[in-house]
Amino acid sequence: MTLTFEADPAVDQALTDGILALWADVTNAGGAVGFVPPVTRDDIRPALRRHLTGMAQGTHRLLVGRDEDGAIAATAVFAFNGHRLMTHWVWLYTVMVHPKHQGKGYGRDLMAAVEHTARTAPGFEAVEAIRLGVRGGTGVDSFYAKAGYKEVGRVPGGIRVAPGDDRDDITMLLPLT
Repeated sequence: MTLTFEADPAVDQALTDGILALWADVTNAGGAVGFVPPVTRDDIRPALRRHLTGMAQGTHRLLVGRDEDGAIAATAVFAFNGHRLMTHWVWLYTVMVHPKHQGKGYGRDLMAAVEHTARTAPGFEAVEAIRLGVRGGTGVDSFYAKAGYKEVGRVPGGIRVAPGDDRDDITMLLPLT
Protein backbone atom coordinates (compact mmCIF):
# COMPACT_ATOMS: atom_id res chain seq x y z
CA MET A 1 0.00 0.00 0.00
CA THR A 2 1.21 3.52 -0.69
CA LEU A 3 0.31 6.89 0.68
CA THR A 4 -2.03 9.26 -1.09
CA PHE A 5 -0.51 12.75 -1.27
CA GLU A 6 -2.35 16.05 -1.32
CA ALA A 7 -0.88 19.52 -1.67
CA ASP A 8 -2.64 22.39 0.07
CA PRO A 9 -5.38 20.41 1.84
CA ALA A 10 -8.27 22.27 3.43
CA VAL A 11 -7.34 23.26 6.96
CA ASP A 12 -9.85 21.98 9.46
CA GLN A 13 -9.79 20.49 12.95
CA ALA A 14 -9.20 16.97 11.64
CA LEU A 15 -6.13 18.10 9.68
CA THR A 16 -4.77 20.07 12.63
CA ASP A 17 -5.33 17.18 15.04
CA GLY A 18 -3.78 14.71 12.59
CA ILE A 19 -0.64 16.78 12.13
CA LEU A 20 -0.29 17.37 15.87
CA ALA A 21 -0.59 13.63 16.54
CA LEU A 22 1.91 12.79 13.80
CA TRP A 23 4.41 15.42 14.96
CA ALA A 24 4.22 14.30 18.59
CA ASP A 25 4.55 10.62 17.64
CA VAL A 26 7.52 11.28 15.35
CA THR A 27 9.28 13.42 17.96
CA ASN A 28 8.63 10.95 20.77
CA ALA A 29 10.04 8.16 18.59
CA GLY A 30 13.29 10.14 18.28
CA GLY A 31 12.61 12.02 15.04
CA ALA A 32 14.53 15.26 14.54
CA VAL A 33 11.65 17.58 13.67
CA GLY A 34 12.29 20.62 15.81
CA PHE A 35 11.71 19.21 19.28
CA VAL A 36 13.36 16.86 21.76
CA PRO A 37 11.23 14.15 23.39
CA PRO A 38 9.14 13.89 25.37
CA VAL A 39 6.56 16.26 23.89
CA THR A 40 2.81 16.61 23.91
CA ARG A 41 0.53 17.96 21.22
CA ASP A 42 0.22 21.16 23.26
CA ASP A 43 4.02 21.59 23.14
CA ILE A 44 3.90 21.40 19.34
CA ARG A 45 0.73 23.46 18.75
CA PRO A 46 2.52 26.88 18.56
CA ALA A 47 4.91 25.60 15.87
CA LEU A 48 2.01 24.19 13.85
CA ARG A 49 0.14 27.47 14.29
CA ARG A 50 3.11 29.28 12.69
CA HIS A 51 2.97 26.92 9.68
CA LEU A 52 -0.80 27.39 9.38
CA THR A 53 -0.46 31.17 9.63
CA GLY A 54 2.15 31.06 6.86
CA MET A 55 -0.25 28.99 4.75
CA ALA A 56 -3.01 31.57 5.26
CA GLN A 57 -0.57 34.33 4.27
CA GLY A 58 0.64 32.42 1.19
CA THR A 59 4.22 32.04 2.40
CA HIS A 60 3.93 28.33 3.23
CA ARG A 61 2.44 25.32 1.45
CA LEU A 62 1.59 21.96 2.99
CA LEU A 63 1.94 18.48 1.53
CA VAL A 64 0.26 15.64 3.42
CA GLY A 65 0.35 11.91 2.86
CA ARG A 66 -2.58 9.84 4.04
CA ASP A 67 -2.50 6.12 4.70
CA GLU A 68 -5.12 3.60 3.54
CA ASP A 69 -7.32 4.58 6.51
CA GLY A 70 -7.18 8.27 5.59
CA ALA A 71 -5.01 9.16 8.59
CA ILE A 72 -2.24 11.69 8.14
CA ALA A 73 0.91 9.59 7.92
CA ALA A 74 3.40 12.04 6.40
CA THR A 75 3.95 15.77 5.94
CA ALA A 76 6.28 18.31 4.45
CA VAL A 77 5.97 22.09 4.63
CA PHE A 78 7.35 24.37 1.93
CA ALA A 79 8.31 27.90 2.99
CA PHE A 80 8.81 30.38 0.20
CA ASN A 81 11.81 32.61 0.66
CA GLY A 82 10.71 36.21 1.20
CA HIS A 83 14.11 37.74 0.44
CA ARG A 84 13.86 39.34 -3.01
CA LEU A 85 17.22 37.90 -4.07
CA MET A 86 16.35 34.36 -2.98
CA THR A 87 12.85 33.73 -4.30
CA HIS A 88 14.18 31.05 -6.65
CA TRP A 89 14.38 28.45 -3.87
CA VAL A 90 12.13 27.21 -1.04
CA TRP A 91 12.84 25.80 2.40
CA LEU A 92 11.42 22.42 3.30
CA TYR A 93 10.37 21.90 6.92
CA THR A 94 8.62 19.35 9.10
CA VAL A 95 9.37 16.37 6.87
CA MET A 96 7.82 13.43 8.72
CA VAL A 97 6.59 9.88 8.26
CA HIS A 98 4.72 8.23 11.12
CA PRO A 99 6.91 5.71 12.97
CA LYS A 100 4.42 2.88 12.33
CA HIS A 101 4.90 3.42 8.60
CA GLN A 102 8.68 3.72 8.54
CA GLY A 103 10.56 1.04 6.65
CA LYS A 104 7.82 0.76 4.01
CA GLY A 105 9.37 3.18 1.50
CA TYR A 106 6.98 5.97 2.45
CA GLY A 107 9.87 8.36 3.10
CA ARG A 108 11.04 7.89 -0.49
CA ASP A 109 7.45 8.36 -1.65
CA LEU A 110 7.16 11.55 0.39
CA MET A 111 10.37 12.98 -1.06
CA ALA A 112 9.24 12.09 -4.59
CA ALA A 113 5.92 13.86 -3.90
CA VAL A 114 7.83 16.89 -2.55
CA GLU A 115 9.90 17.08 -5.72
CA HIS A 116 6.86 16.54 -7.96
CA THR A 117 4.93 19.28 -6.14
CA ALA A 118 7.82 21.75 -6.44
CA ARG A 119 8.15 20.99 -10.15
CA THR A 120 4.48 21.02 -11.15
CA ALA A 121 2.14 22.73 -8.67
CA PRO A 122 0.85 26.22 -9.44
CA GLY A 123 2.80 28.86 -7.52
CA PHE A 124 6.12 27.01 -7.76
CA GLU A 125 6.98 28.19 -11.30
CA ALA A 126 9.95 30.31 -10.15
CA VAL A 127 11.33 27.65 -7.79
CA GLU A 128 14.67 26.25 -8.95
CA ALA A 129 15.77 24.43 -5.79
CA ILE A 130 14.64 23.03 -2.45
CA ARG A 131 16.74 23.56 0.69
CA LEU A 132 16.34 21.75 3.97
CA GLY A 133 18.06 21.67 7.31
CA VAL A 134 19.13 18.41 8.91
CA ARG A 135 20.16 17.66 12.49
CA GLY A 136 23.55 15.95 12.38
CA GLY A 137 24.13 12.70 14.19
CA THR A 138 20.83 11.18 13.11
CA GLY A 139 21.94 9.61 9.83
CA VAL A 140 19.02 11.20 8.03
CA ASP A 141 21.39 13.18 5.81
CA SER A 142 22.20 9.94 3.97
CA PHE A 143 18.45 9.40 3.40
CA TYR A 144 18.16 12.84 1.79
CA ALA A 145 21.31 12.20 -0.26
CA LYS A 146 19.63 9.10 -1.71
CA ALA A 147 16.71 11.37 -2.68
CA GLY A 148 19.12 13.59 -4.65
CA TYR A 149 19.90 16.27 -2.07
CA LYS A 150 23.50 17.43 -1.73
CA GLU A 151 25.12 18.82 1.38
CA VAL A 152 25.92 22.48 0.72
CA GLY A 153 26.69 23.72 4.23
CA ARG A 154 27.39 22.66 7.78
CA VAL A 155 27.58 24.56 11.05
CA PRO A 156 29.44 22.39 13.57
CA GLY A 157 27.52 22.25 16.86
CA GLY A 158 24.82 24.55 15.46
CA ILE A 159 21.99 22.62 17.11
CA ARG A 160 21.92 22.14 20.88
CA VAL A 161 19.73 19.13 21.64
CA ALA A 162 20.66 19.19 25.33
CA PRO A 163 23.49 20.57 27.46
CA GLY A 164 26.62 18.82 26.21
CA ASP A 165 24.82 17.38 23.15
CA ASP A 166 25.49 19.69 20.24
CA ARG A 167 24.82 18.50 16.69
CA ASP A 168 25.85 19.85 13.33
CA ASP A 169 23.30 21.93 11.45
CA ILE A 170 23.48 20.55 7.91
CA THR A 171 22.00 22.35 4.91
CA MET A 172 21.09 20.22 1.92
CA LEU A 173 19.90 21.29 -1.54
CA LEU A 174 17.98 19.66 -4.37
CA PRO A 175 18.32 21.57 -7.66
CA LEU A 176 15.19 21.36 -9.78
CA THR A 177 16.65 22.82 -12.95
